[in-house]
Amino acid sequence: MRSLWSRLLALWMMLVLSGAATAYLLFESFQQTANARVARSEELVARACRDIADRYQFFVSGWTGGQVDDRVKQELTALVQVALSSANGVEGGIWQADAGSLAYAFPSYEGTGPKTDLPAAELSTIREVNAEAFRSRRPSGLRQPARSQTLLVHACPLRGPLQGTTAWTMTRAFTAEGPAYTQLLTGLLVLALTIFGSAIWLARVLFSWSRKIAVLEKALGKGESGSVDLPTLPHTGEQELDRLVDALNQTGDRLALERRRASRAERLAAVGHLSAGLAHEIRNPIAAMRLKAENALAASDDARKTTALEAILKQVARLDTLLRNLLQMTQAGEPKLRDVELAPFLQNTIEPHQELAAANGLSLEVGTPEPNDPLPRFDPFQMQRALDNLILNAIQNTPAGGRIVVDALHQQDKLLLCVTDSGAGVSEEMRERLFEPFATARSEGTGLGLAIVREIARAHRGEARLAYTGRGARFEIEVPWQTS
Repeated sequence: MRSLWSRLLALWMMLVLSGAATAYLLFESFQQTANARVARSEELVARACRDIADRYQFFVSGWTGGQVDDRVKQELTALVQVALSSANGVEGGIWQADAGSLAYAFPSYEGTGPKTDLPAAELSTIREVNAEAFRSRRPSGLRQPARSQTLLVHACPLRGPLQGTTAWTMTRAFTAEGPAYTQLLTGLLVLALTIFGSAIWLARVLFSWSRKIAVLEKALGKGESGSVDLPTLPHTGEQELDRLVDALNQTGDRLALERRRASRAERLAAVGHLSAGLAHEIRNPIAAMRLKAENALAASDDARKTTALEAILKQVARLDTLLRNLLQMTQAGEPKLRDVELAPFLQNTIEPHQELAAANGLSLEVGTPEPNDPLPRFDPFQMQRALDNLILNAIQNTPAGGRIVVDALHQQDKLLLCVTDSGAGVSEEMRERLFEPFATARSEGTGLGLAIVREIARAHRGEARLAYTGRGARFEIEVPWQTS
């Protein structure tokens, strides 16, 4: 049975061979790059210009000068023709600053006949180079690169009886032709073939593996509905995949065992925690009711009996509130979403608490929610109950003269409902278990208000948290901003 390692090794060897061949061809191509060809062409035109200058010097030796007529121009043309006869691809001539071209020749021209007319497209360049050589009295060159070739023009001053004369030569270095270009194409062809072959091989391997992985995915998706246990996976015939399959099957068995153990432990811990909290919360009212009942039985005064019965009724009301809050926390139900206008909703929420806040010397007000279109959607009854708990918690923990603000914010795709007070804040030891049932710092509190807030936020696929403000407390309910 072939392994993935052997296939990848074969693929790697193909890539190494193709890389080595391509590197060799590209290295050879580098030896004859465009820059090297241009440099050789520049050297060629410079040498050809010197040849013209040498032959011109011999031509004018012993000549005192005179008028340059057609016969002299023919002799100068023949001179240039002989000087450039061995310079393949080079054209040139003799130039006079005042008269222009005195002679021109292109011996290696591959047309139908000898070329005798100056190239019109490059005439301004030729004039510029000759003028520079005459002005500086030293050789001058010019390079004009194009997409597929580079134009090279060279000029050198001439000494003799004719004033203002220079010799010039010109050629074109074709950067997209020649052996370097052929080798580059060959290298690219070899590289394409090897990579194409490697891609086909890799595609076959990947296709085979994809089918086997699809089988594993299908097997993983066949688990029983509602079950979190991993199903037993079948072997695929691939060594590496089968080792993973065996490891997954063993891990699934261990996870199932540990999950069952953890589930039992979690249920026992939850029941124990809830039972301990309920026992603590119920024991105190029962003890108080028992004491009051005993006092009432022993008392002969009707007033004391009445007082004892009233105290018992208060404790019964406290137990009723505790059980009602516990039911609200455990039976929140699915939210019934509606479009809600935030400003009226917040105003209606704080209205029932205004009298209690005023009695405690507190300012209770709504922030400045921005108008939103479309309106957010949430269950206004559940969310109002959550805000009621946060407002009551703020009233109970804020000293007289303080301020409580209820606000709603639209942050990206989230709705943020906030209750901020100017009280003493939450102590460090309470922060970690603030939203747990029966966690409270007040002796008369049930510790279920914030737990109810958290359950309502979770029912809306959000969260409840205590935000850091530096002073006071700021409770936030963050839920998705849903619209119709």
